[in-house]
Amino acid sequence: MPFPQSFLDELTARCDIVDVVGSYVHLTKKGANLFGLCPFHSEKTGSFSVSPDKQIYYCFGCKRGGGVVNFIMEEENLSFPDAVRFLAKRVNLEVPEEDGDREAGRRRQRLLDLNREAARFYYRMLQQPEGRAVQDYLDRRQIRKATAVNFGLGASLDRWDALITAMTRKGYTKAELLSAGLAVQSKNGGIYDKFRSRLMFPVIDVRGDVVAFGGRVLDKSEPKYMNSSETPVYSKRRELYALNLAKKSKRPNIILCEGNIDVVTLHQAGFDNAVASMGTALTQEQTRLLSRYTKELVLCYDNDNAGKVATERALQILNNSEFSVRVLQLPNRRMEDGTMGKQDADDFIKNFGSGAFERLLSGSENGVEFRLAQTAGKYDLTDDRQRLAYAEEVSALLAGLESPVERDIYTVRAAEAAKLTPEAMKLEVQRAFKRRLGREKRTQERRDLNPAAELQPRERAMHYTNVRSAMAEEGVIRLLLLDDSLFPPAPPLREEDFSSPLLGRVFSRLWEQRAQGGVPRLTALAAVLTGQEMSHITSVCQKPESAANRPQALADYIAVIRREAEKRAGAGADPLAAVTEKIREQKLNKQKHNDGGTQHG
Repeated sequence: MPFPQSFLDELTARCDIVDVVGSYVHLTKKGANLFGLCPFHSEKTGSFSVSPDKQIYYCFGCKRGGGVVNFIMEEENLSFPDAVRFLAKRVNLEVPEEDGDREAGRRRQRLLDLNREAARFYYRMLQQPEGRAVQDYLDRRQIRKATAVNFGLGASLDRWDALITAMTRKGYTKAELLSAGLAVQSKNGGIYDKFRSRLMFPVIDVRGDVVAFGGRVLDKSEPKYMNSSETPVYSKRRELYALNLAKKSKRPNIILCEGNIDVVTLHQAGFDNAVASMGTALTQEQTRLLSRYTKELVLCYDNDNAGKVATERALQILNNSEFSVRVLQLPNRRMEDGTMGKQDADDFIKNFGSGAFERLLSGSENGVEFRLAQTAGKYDLTDDRQRLAYAEEVSALLAGLESPVERDIYTVRAAEAAKLTPEAMKLEVQRAFKRRLGREKRTQERRDLNPAAELQPRERAMHYTNVRSAMAEEGVIRLLLLDDSLFPPAPPLREEDFSSPLLGRVFSRLWEQRAQGGVPRLTALAAVLTGQEMSHITSVCQKPESAANRPQALADYIAVIRREAEKRAGAGADPLAAVTEKIREQKLNKQKHNDGGTQHG
């Protein structure tokens, strides 16, 4: 254990999970628990539960769960030791560091310090004659000095080792430069600066740390943008460029753009709520981060084909989420030769000004309107065959809307676009909706006919080889957490008696905690289980366990585990197949009986 258990016990006692989670999620009390919208996936109906008694959280939608440390690990993208430090700082509790863990924390802080020094170096270079080419580029792009300062923009020089030389003089090693993604190793074993002759954008997270960099070329060469690779302090799926600034905006929404220059230009024009993803399509992790600061998103991607694809992907991720989503479509612009060309937010602001962009922003479409328009644009709606194809595709789109009011409103609009009667379009949407329900029903029936599969962990790596034993093993762990006074002084089972290695390991850990004079707690497992493992054990604890006759239930569970362990030792028949087949037969017989009763009734 990287930290003494007594310290972790005191930390979790001071960090009430309701207070910690409540600072990220709006919670409403329902019975013994509190519920809210899950911060880990998009949803409109709150399925995220927090238990004050158990000091755990669990989402019945995405199946993630754990204790207060797990929540901070997930929400803040921190390792276990760093999440512990984060919470300890929150409650002013001194952290007893061990040598190995202290070294890991030191290495992480060194990378953050190195990134900060690199950002300062790039910024200084922009002010020097050597950075004149980058400053000329900023002038051409009409980016003012105050804006450049606000974003900490900088210049990487047209040299192979400018940053390496500057940072090694400050005491940073070549290994640290490689680990931070600021240097690249050559085939002959040497290293050179990753970013050269580029406009530099430091990526600053919401806590104010410089975690990465983006670099843009000054000419038409490729790649246009170069971004930091994944490092111990940076995950591109979890960061958004300029969110550290946009989170302070007084505007009611956040604008999602494609490029860093778009973001800088929008902020300069007064739209200080603009952010961009770092060379990736919008991710679930980024939507979770955004949900802390807004419930309304405006997608403002480029109006080329790649931008339209990115918009559609983002709408799919945000479909049926808690976000109100609008799409700002930038118009084409007339080029000098008279043709119509594509443009991004930066182009539009420069060509038409902030007032025109504000009007576009105010009139931006919601996500459904955008998708309807995109679908209509694929067809010649004066041709009868294409009108039929349009009706089929758009009805499938509308059938995916959960709200019947939304379905009705947009069905009428789709009918108008294709010059069809609303009644005919409604029938088509109803048929598509029934087909959707039919598919969902068949999927559920397949699950019902294979109930053993429903008992399995979601992750294949944790699948149970013996469902009968595993259900009893889950019961033992639940009872140990609910009331450890039911158990004798010595452990009634060995870890090897468990058919599930994970459940056996959890039992051993909880028993160690009990043997040391503590009360077995789920939160104590955060240091030794992965996030997926912790979520599964939390789901185990969510299953009901009757308060009546718990001693007998424990005896029954233990008996099943021992009996199944003896079978395994005797190389008996595959218990998973036998149990699965028996449950399936019982289900089928019950269904046949019910069907027969209906026919004779």
